[in-house]
Amino acid sequence: MQRTEAGTACVAAFKPSFTRALYNAQVNVTGKHLSGLLLIKTMPDSSVRVVFSSEAGFTFFDFEWNKHAFKVHYIFSQMDKKPVIRTLRKDFELVLMRHLDAPGAYTLKEDETYYRVFPNGKDFYYYITDSACANLLQMERGSRKKKVVEAVMLAGNDGMPDSIGIKHHNFSFDIGLKRLYDIER
Repeated sequence: MQRTEAGTACVAAFKPSFTRALYNAQVNVTGKHLSGLLLIKTMPDSSVRVVFSSEAGFTFFDFEWNKHAFKVHYIFSQMDKKPVIRTLRKDFELVLMRHLDAPGAYTLKEDETYYRVFPNGKDFYYYITDSACANLLQMERGSRKKKVVEAVMLAGNDGMPDSIGIKHHNFSFDIGLKRLYDIER
């Protein structure tokens, strides 16, 4: 890949605008399967909450991102491990596009594919577009040399994705989300 002068600001057009959306969630991690409902909601103070619960109402986790911080409101005791929380946090930050204001953003080009790169500490968030930045093809998180996770979003008509897929490459872990409907309250 070669560095190019193409800007990174165009990626903001793909940032999902979650008001309130409910997803059917399928999670597979190291041979175990969880399913349930995942709610993504923007709160009145502009923070974003992500709550994953079983169909019966048992909450697995409840996370919040505000302008400057990440907060765990609740996490099921068997999931309450720093690596699990860190992985889930980074996965959702990739999809929520939380690092688009990262200093030092740049663009790499490979054929007609453009990698819009947003560094954050040791992590690099890649938003892969076509040459005109008209389509978001894929999202990735990793280092400069190694892809750790990839995600895809199929956009809906209202700025919220109809489906989201997250797949890890360093261990067996994937998340599939399919939007059920909008929530009015």
